[in-house]
Amino acid sequence: MTSQSREPGDEPPLAKRLILGDPLNSEKLEDQLLPKKRALPIFASDALSSVAYAPQELLMILLIGGTAFLAFSPWVAAGVVLLLIVVVASYRQLIKAYPSGGGDYEVARKNLGEGPGVVVAAALLVDYVLTVAVSVASGVDNIISALPVLDPLRIELAVGFVVLIILVNLRGVREASFAFAVPTYVFIGSVAVMIVVGLARTLLGDPPVASSAAYGVQGESLTQAAVILLVLRAFSSGCSALTGVEAVSNGVPAFRKPKVRNAQMTLVLMGGIAILLFSGLTAIALVSGVHYAENPCNLIGFDCAAGPQPSLMAQVAAATFGMGSIPFFLVQAATACVLLLAANTAFNGFPLLGAVLARDGFAPKALNTRGDRLVYSNGMILLGIAAIAVLIVYRANLTTLIQLYIIGVFVSFSIGQIGMVRHWRRALRELAKLSPDAAAQGAARQERRSIYSGLAINGVGAAMTISVLLIVTVTKFTHGAWLVFIAIPILAVLMIGVNRYYRDVEHEIRVDDTTHFGAEGDLAIVLVNRLQKPVLKAVEYALAAKHDKAIAVHVAVSDEESEALQKQWAEHRVPMKVVIIESPYRSYASPVAKFIKQYREKFGSSVVTVYLPQYIVGHWWEAPLHNRRSKRIAQQLMLVHGVSITLVPWLLDSSELIYGRRSRPLPGDQRAGRPDLEVETNGRRATRPAGPPAPASAPEKESTAALR
Repeated sequence: MTSQSREPGDEPPLAKRLILGDPLNSEKLEDQLLPKKRALPIFASDALSSVAYAPQELLMILLIGGTAFLAFSPWVAAGVVLLLIVVVASYRQLIKAYPSGGGDYEVARKNLGEGPGVVVAAALLVDYVLTVAVSVASGVDNIISALPVLDPLRIELAVGFVVLIILVNLRGVREASFAFAVPTYVFIGSVAVMIVVGLARTLLGDPPVASSAAYGVQGESLTQAAVILLVLRAFSSGCSALTGVEAVSNGVPAFRKPKVRNAQMTLVLMGGIAILLFSGLTAIALVSGVHYAENPCNLIGFDCAAGPQPSLMAQVAAATFGMGSIPFFLVQAATACVLLLAANTAFNGFPLLGAVLARDGFAPKALNTRGDRLVYSNGMILLGIAAIAVLIVYRANLTTLIQLYIIGVFVSFSIGQIGMVRHWRRALRELAKLSPDAAAQGAARQERRSIYSGLAINGVGAAMTISVLLIVTVTKFTHGAWLVFIAIPILAVLMIGVNRYYRDVEHEIRVDDTTHFGAEGDLAIVLVNRLQKPVLKAVEYALAAKHDKAIAVHVAVSDEESEALQKQWAEHRVPMKVVIIESPYRSYASPVAKFIKQYREKFGSSVVTVYLPQYIVGHWWEAPLHNRRSKRIAQQLMLVHGVSITLVPWLLDSSELIYGRRSRPLPGDQRAGRPDLEVETNGRRATRPAGPPAPASAPEKESTAALR
């Protein structure tokens, strides 16, 4: 395909170009694909940033039982790390088997059927919305920890950051990767340095001490069963560190070639870095004695009225580097940035998954349309609107939002891993069909080992993710997670409904043996209210199209209007017969529809083209002031058999603001050498192309003669 330069009229509005940049040619799509070094901050920012709040949530839940329960922290953290290793290994297999970008949705749909596939898709979409909300709320939380004076603006800051992330992503994946790479790598580096410094100080006998270490905690009296549930709840909160792992499998098409290898390497790098940061932060928090309570007023010695409770990251940074030091602010700034940018993982995964669903007919086709910058912009905007709504409803409260989190991702984890087990078992059955000689070949033996390896990895992954899903459900259900269990089925039912609708429409419009061509005749009708430039343009278009017959139709609701039109029509010698249709009940579409039906009854199944002038405006407030009647007429006439509607645009002067031009002389004027004749319109003199010198046709009332 050869590249083409854009025509001047095709240029987007200036404001859009300033915000989003110049449109990209489709040939530039390959340039938008990501190498590993830029794919890591794009797809791994969610998983990497979750280490900023996963240890905090883990310790916060354990502290409900008192400081003695913090002794469970290393074991709970070890369980999270083990689960993360298994999930990363499982998704390496998934990327290799299904590299088209559908991720868990594609695995479930192809191996378990339509129902499980749609449930996985719904769970992932819900989780992406919550990823944006939780990431932005956590980022704002860290900003407020450094600058408590901003606490009253929590919601406004959260909404503003979501809008900013939307705009950056709408500029394209490549530009977004440049914008997000630096904060992500600064976060990894600064937190790694903080962990190393904290551990080094501990080994040298000068361990960091958190500001909350001196605060006492009044633990709740718990039964043995409650202790187990509390530990399991802490584990489920710590599992938020696993969010974002699935994004790489959904984004394989965005990688440069070799796509599968690059995606797998990015996934392994992401998992390794997340494990090191999560383990290190948990260790430093325990060494420094961080006490972070679900209700800060329960901390003995802390004045909860004086300001918000500092986040775990802020306390660890202050204990390691000193409160107010440059490294402290660097860690806080990097943490806030990467938490905010973690939402970017969702802004890549959600549109890609939406495009796959649209191609499969489970989502509106608009989600499969690339915008000017070659990204699925409709999906990004939809995700942003949903995330803003969640942030406003929950007032950007991280503790409340975290209770809704990770349900969706573990639903997709579990069903996806079950689907992979089914995939490997089917592959084994196919391998068993080989002849003994073929099965003895080295390639077959190698494939069999690969299948057994994948089956073992995904089998363990399925068992663990299902167990965690049960734990998360039990421990979070009464804390707000029940809303997610309502949202996922509702969204799944809606997607199945969309699919059924598209399927029915496809069946209805499919060409079959009964399709035939039998139209006879061709009639053009130009609807006229008053004689104005837009009407003359419509007349010109109808004549240029060389229909078998062309007439103008005026629906008369008053004698004065019809008499004025007939007089103007005769004075200016318009070269088209005008038919006057009486409408004593002041309706417009019904008399025209009746006229068309009478014409078709008399002359057979003619094709009728109705020309309707329409104003093109430049201001938003002009839209409700024009075209209301023409739109209603068009909607009603489209229901009449054998009728097609042709809208004839007339660009008002204000349209120059958007389109850079206005309507020019009517087509064919200069080429035909026609002089301009003046027409009285709205008190001003306007021009029309002169018709041939033959006298104009006399207007007729609706009658049998009018149908001749």
